[in-house]
Amino acid sequence: MIFGKAHDGGASTALLTDRYELTMVDAALRDGTADRRCVFELFARRLPGARRFGVVAGTGRLLQLIRDFRFGEDELRFLRDENVVDAATLDFLEGYRFTGTITGYREGELYFPGSPILTIEGTFAEAVVLETLALSVLNHDSAVATAAARMSIAAGDRPLAEMGSRRAAESSAVSAARAAYIAGFSATSNLEAGRRWGIPTMGTAAHSWTLLHDSEEAAFRAQVDALGPGTALLVDTYDIREGVATAVRVAGTSLGGVRIDSGDLPTVAAEVRAQLDRLGATGTRITVTSDLDEYAIAALAASPVDAYGVGTSVVTGSGSPTAGMVYKLVARQDAAGGWVAVAKASTDKGSKGGRKAAFRTLDDGTATSELIAVSDGFEELHTAASHPDARALQVPLIVDGETDASFEGVAGVQAARAHHARVREELPVRGLALSRSDPAIPTVYVDAE
Repeated sequence: MIFGKAHDGGASTALLTDRYELTMVDAALRDGTADRRCVFELFARRLPGARRFGVVAGTGRLLQLIRDFRFGEDELRFLRDENVVDAATLDFLEGYRFTGTITGYREGELYFPGSPILTIEGTFAEAVVLETLALSVLNHDSAVATAAARMSIAAGDRPLAEMGSRRAAESSAVSAARAAYIAGFSATSNLEAGRRWGIPTMGTAAHSWTLLHDSEEAAFRAQVDALGPGTALLVDTYDIREGVATAVRVAGTSLGGVRIDSGDLPTVAAEVRAQLDRLGATGTRITVTSDLDEYAIAALAASPVDAYGVGTSVVTGSGSPTAGMVYKLVARQDAAGGWVAVAKASTDKGSKGGRKAAFRTLDDGTATSELIAVSDGFEELHTAASHPDARALQVPLIVDGETDASFEGVAGVQAARAHHARVREELPVRGLALSRSDPAIPTVYVDAE
């Protein structure tokens, strides 16, 4: 996809949004409320699929996209030609730059219902236009990361490779690979994800490689000649037993691995392991693919499998393709300059107003609750000192329009991956189960003191 140029020379992300955000800005500029200070919050009312935890992902990507949220000539021309906003609003948008403050959960952090994943503070006009961008990034990436974390838990110490690019849109495939890596996958088949985010890449050959050659043996010999005996050979194009025998005959007992992409995987894996051992290829690793999800991976826990390759399920959130997060106004200034907590009051889609501070209470290192302190206005919220047995969850991401670059790029991905590995250790044992259930820990609200 090609966008216009932002004022800073990057690709503009300003039209990755919904029309109503700009019509609200247009009306707010007319009635004088555009500059009213506001607090928006991004959170999830519930965990999709009755899962026991969620994983925050996409934050580093979002910060870069917000930096490029500028209205250049192409964007302004489109808005003018389509009569989306009036001339005064076009003038405002031409100089748009987010100058507010965003705090939030670190990327890789766990979240639960009501967790204030992002808190966006600024004028109404500059904060409201970020709604769609923030939700599109975090809803997608967090859904993938949550599914990937569950798969990582099911896999235990066995490595996981993400290989779902052919089951996602081209840009989504790159962000999905990034999210899966943060949540515990060890590699991706997607080269752009490797280039852009520093994720290890993997991949050897498909069935078409075998079918190209006059025989399976010819295909294996050509692959070994090109990549060495440490390569992994795909042995199920024809007969698996014959494929394994041919693979060892061609590469010798130092054959690096075989990949199985079909069949009753627990049974086939056991048979292949036994055959490899009989042939003396005791160090040859077995990788399985074939439409795996967290449940199939868990079912293979007792099988002699060394690694997994996961495609469709991980890039689509394994049945929950969105995290269901929302972006709501929770506090605003009134006409006199005082602060007022506001909230949507509908029965099934209500929200809790007020600015919030979030902590995870711990008992001997194990999470016991998501503790959220709520302020009706802007008085001092709880600090970590208020909860010595809890871990503060929010960090500054953007302060007065300036982004903390440590959350971006390759370094940001590595930091998020390391943070996720640490905080997942805090989950209580019941939080590791794959079955549908209530969240692993309760969300508890307390009034700010």
